[in-house]
Amino acid sequence: MSRTASDGSRTPLSGRIRTPADGVHHLAARNAEVLGALPVAAADRAAAAGLPPWRAAEHLASRTLLRFLLRETGADAGDGPVGALPGGRPYLPGRSGPGVSLSHSPGWVAAAVGLGRDVGVDVQVPAAVGDRLLRLCCAPGDADVLAALPEAARRSGFARVFAVQEACVKAVGKGLSGRPWTVPVPLGARTGTWNGVHWSAPYDDHDGDDHGDAVPVACAWTVPAAPVPERVRRPAGP
Repeated sequence: MSRTASDGSRTPLSGRIRTPADGVHHLAARNAEVLGALPVAAADRAAAAGLPPWRAAEHLASRTLLRFLLRETGADAGDGPVGALPGGRPYLPGRSGPGVSLSHSPGWVAAAVGLGRDVGVDVQVPAAVGDRLLRLCCAPGDADVLAALPEAARRSGFARVFAVQEACVKAVGKGLSGRPWTVPVPLGARTGTWNGVHWSAPYDDHDGDDHGDAVPVACAWTVPAAPVPERVRRPAGP
């Protein structure tokens, strides 16, 4: 596996890749770190042309991070395009292999790769959250706990919950239409399942932001269907 940056030196990004399950990998980093350490594919530059500067930075950083993660996990996409399905879900045109997912939050991007399965990833920079959203996304008791916390802790706690909810609906190919707020995520939980989707939300994998808050990242994945044993396979047709 490649462990080098664009100038041939080792990059610390390699050591921050998380593998919560066999064949499932995810990674998050600041936009500036990604674009400063890794080469940007010509296809991505072309796709970002004409976008507002802030959106172009997100686009380039997320896809550059995804390409790096694919190389590191043995599923190199080369310089081929990274497409998007009508609902926004990313995919690799012309390839039936890994499932991929992207996320961005102010100044940060995340990518996930699932070998032989679908994945979802979400990064959430903590931000102010109103009482209505807090109670929509959290169980009543958890909402009460978060509401009573100091501002920084409330922001971080909610961001962890919502990152898991977003990752789960992304893993099944949906966004807000998947009603992420209905995914139950207990406060403090680091792993769980929802409708057959498994999720992981480590607490210790990222530096804080400029205010010292943690930057939560969650990854969710589907379980591949078990192969049908040879002895029970039947030919197609009547």
